This record gives sequence, C-alpha cells and structure tokens, in this order.
Amino acid sequence: MRINIKSFLDLKKNSRLFLISAAAVVVGVLVGVVDMIFGVVLNALTAFRETHFLYLIPFLFLAGLLIVFLYDHFGGKSIKGMGLVFDVADKREVAIPKRLVPLAIFSTWLTHLFGGSAGREGVAVQIGAALSHAFSPIFKFEESSRSFLIIGIAAGFAGLFQTPMTAILFALEVLVIGRLELSTLLPTSLAAYTASYTSHLLGLKKFTRLVKVNIELNPILFLKFALLGIIFGLVGTLFAYLLRRTKLSLILRFKRPYQRIMIMGLVLSVLFIIMGVGRYSGLSTGLVTASFSNGTIYPFDWLFKLILTVLTLSAGYQGGEVMPMFTIGATLGAVLAPLVHLPSTFVAALGYASVFGSGTSTFLAPIFIGGEIFGFENIPYFFIVVCFASIVKKQISVYAAQKVTA
Repeated sequence: MRINIKSFLDLKKNSRLFLISAAAVVVGVLVGVVDMIFGVVLNALTAFRETHFLYLIPFLFLAGLLIVFLYDHFGGKSIKGMGLVFDVADKREVAIPKRLVPLAIFSTWLTHLFGGSAGREGVAVQIGAALSHAFSPIFKFEESSRSFLIIGIAAGFAGLFQTPMTAILFALEVLVIGRLELSTLLPTSLAAYTASYTSHLLGLKKFTRLVKVNIELNPILFLKFALLGIIFGLVGTLFAYLLRRTKLSLILRFKRPYQRIMIMGLVLSVLFIIMGVGRYSGLSTGLVTASFSNGTIYPFDWLFKLILTVLTLSAGYQGGEVMPMFTIGATLGAVLAPLVHLPSTFVAALGYASVFGSGTSTFLAPIFIGGEIFGFENIPYFFIVVCFASIVKKQISVYAAQKVTA
C-alpha cells in the first residue's frame, strides 16, 4: 500500500489548523467576556469621575503610588506591559504571567478614575495576548507561541472596539513594521469576530459615526489629502517620539518609581485642573463627540491631549495609547477642516484614523477602522491620507519593542 506523503502532510497541517481555529473561538469568547467587564466598569468609573472630578483629581498621586506598589510586589515581568508581548513574540521571553490581566485592568481603572489621560486598548490587547498565549503550550509546533499572541491581540482589540477587520489587520501587522503575518489569518479572524460579537452581545457599546460626503476626487482634492496625511503623520510620529523620550527622561531623573509617580501625579493634578478642569482626563470621549457633532473644539485641544497623555503614561500610570491618538487625530482634523475647506466631521474622521496609523506604524488597520467606524464608502479617501501619513519615518512607534523589517 502506497502512502502519498504530500497528502499526509497536508492532512496533518489541516488538522492542526482546525484545532487552532477551534481554540481561537474559545479565546474569542473568553477575551470578549473580559473586555466587556473591563469596558463597562471603565465607562462607569469615567462617568463617576466626570461628576466628582475636583474631589478625585487631588488623589491622582495616591492612585499612582498604589499602581507602583501592586506591580512592585505582585507584577514581576508584567510591568513591561505591551513590551512583554513583543518580547514573547521575538522569543526574548517565554511566557506572559496570568497576573498581568487583573493588574493591568485594575491599574487602568485607577488611572481613569482619578483623572489620568490614557487609553484602554493597550490593556485589552495585553488581556487578549495573555489569555490566548496560555493555549500555546497545548500545541507542539514551532510557531505556536507567536501564533497565539497574534490571535490574542486581534481578540483583545476586537472585543473592546468591536471593529473585527481592523483588529485582524492590526494584529497581523503590528509585531513587525513592514511585514504582514498571514500564517494565522483564519484563526485570527475567528478570534476577532467571536470576541467582537461576544462583547457586543453582553452589552458593551460600539462607537460608530457614519460620515457622508458628496465630493469628487480631483487634483486639488488629492493635494489636500496629501497635505492632511503628512500633517497627521507628523503628529502621530511626534506623539510616539515624545512618549519614548519623556519616559526615558523621567526614569533618568527620578530613579525610584515611587518618587517619579508621586511627583508627576501631583504635577498632573494641577495641570488637569488648569487645562480645562478635566477636559483632557481619561479617554476624553467628550472631545471625540464634539469633533463629530460640530461641538466646541479649541485649536490647542489636540496638543494639550497629546502632552497630558505623554506625561501620564511616562509617569507610570497604566492605559493605552491608541484611544488618545484617536482623540488627538479627531480634534486636529476638526481644527484643520476650515483651512482646507472640507467638512469638519470628514477631516476629523481622516485624522482619527491617520494619527493612529502613524503612531503605531500600521497601514491597513487605520484604513479599515475608517471604514468600520465612519463608513466603507470613504475607504478611498482614507487610503490616500493614510498613504501620505505613512511616508513619515516609520521606525518611531508608540511600541518601543516593535521590530522593523530589514
């Protein structure tokens, strides 16, 4: 009896793909549930902070001291956050401690409750990566660790934002700048869609704002898109550069984490009161809402949000970078819109996507988040603007451990 070796190998490969895909669905459900809990509680804490801001903001430094204490005594390597995810992907580390999940969640809740300026997606991605990576030892193939990291990143992003296509592409391109990791496309897609559906089914709300424009692409409009793309690209890169430099400067200036976060917490409390009385605290969803509803947006809103987020994250508070970039991009777009004679909500949407792409050094993910949130009929415009945003130097990213293809 003759055995077709090629068919046997294909059968083995397909069986493995089926098992990984089944595991990815389980990951999607788990991550979707945790993302829902994390997101719903965060929204409740945000509402409470906005009502009692002046009572809570003076204690931001105490929240910071508690965060440092928790990571110092219980965190271990979890303190590296997203850096640990990249280290495991590159085999500089072996595992992601399970304790990262509750520590990241609780620390982010504290940051937002007491008024720090930060996002939430970084925590969701870490949650997804940690929970998913726990499945990798079950599968004895060479790239199981990296594959389950990608699956988890997609599930974490999708469960929180409920933009599964964006989450899939973000996970496939974020680990290495300039390379798309297609080997796990099917299980990554299953995990993302499952997590998105699960969190939505359990009650987590999705931000969607359809933007309709009646414009016809011509050379003048193309040049406007090019200019906007370059500006958004520069701002995204500026955010990433300042975040990296400020973190390093504060570490060198304040050797002890307790000292660093206490002093910066006190400084930030004063700044948040002076600069808008909480306007730039937390996710600053009010700024995003104003950008898409012709609300009040000041020319300096994007810059103040950028500076305060850099200071918050550099001090040692926990949270993500992506949601602040959405806010920075949307408010900057609303400011630039009259200068280029385009609808304010439309340019805000272009900024929302493009600053995110530039700051994370991703290309496909920002185009698709433009489609999933603002309407797929605008994809050609997002494509042009993100193209020009991407010509800004890509080696600088909010993720310091992100690799670049040779």
